[in-house]
Amino acid sequence: MAWFKRTDKGIQTPTEHKKDTPKGLWYKTPSGKVIDTEELKENLYVSPEDGYHVRIGSKQYFELFFDDNKFTELDENLTSKDPLKFEDTKKYPERVKAAQKKTGLKDAVRTAVGKSNGKDLVIASMDFAFIGGSMGSVVGEKIARAIDYAIKNKLPFLMVSKSGGARMMEASLSLMQLVKTSAKLAQLAEAQLPYISLCTDPTTGGTTASFAMLGDINIAEPNALVAFAGPRVVKDTTGKELPEGFQRSEFVLEHGFLDAIYERKELKKQVNLYIDLIQNQPVRA
Repeated sequence: MAWFKRTDKGIQTPTEHKKDTPKGLWYKTPSGKVIDTEELKENLYVSPEDGYHVRIGSKQYFELFFDDNKFTELDENLTSKDPLKFEDTKKYPERVKAAQKKTGLKDAVRTAVGKSNGKDLVIASMDFAFIGGSMGSVVGEKIARAIDYAIKNKLPFLMVSKSGGARMMEASLSLMQLVKTSAKLAQLAEAQLPYISLCTDPTTGGTTASFAMLGDINIAEPNALVAFAGPRVVKDTTGKELPEGFQRSEFVLEHGFLDAIYERKELKKQVNLYIDLIQNQPVRA
């Protein structure tokens, strides 16, 4: 029997012929607001209804910061090896290949140089879609090489963090990247070149324990999780109820670990403003 029938006009629509709305045309925010995905994209993936900042990756951040989306990618073909012969539910090389196929990325960070507001800027941007934005040897090496490039060419450096922390499949080798990237940032500071750290949702674990908190200026997007251990782990460890908004960027700002929070549409302007102020240059429009 047909699920819908309009005998007055002779129209019958059997269930098997019913057309569903194509997936991906709408996005629902955590607060329940629904927005057209095209409108969401035009609004830099920020819901105009409630200001919710949807997670985006390096592709969108490069589009946001680089003038006319023109840039030169650095070390784009670096990929992870498997020195520990790690295997859990699958072998590590298989997991990496699966992530590469799914995301079109080589690893959890991309680095590039291009003009932002008319002046050259080196950017390293992480991708949470690639194994949770986990920091392994390739992530550390690409960030280190990007900093070397900035030092060699006397350019400012912007780090866009979005990570679940160290990559367990590389164990201690992953943890070594904390020291490696921190040492490179010390060299950048010695060269008196600006470093702006942008924390996005989520910035956690070893990322927070190293380069994400070492900026000359540390900024974040609204409501981004910025922490070492997440709220659930902290609650289970302490056995205490946590304050509302615990470890969100607004909470972190209030407690002195961030300098400012900016909506996505303001980021390019504010990052370049900070760079100009640090370098004592005329402010660009």
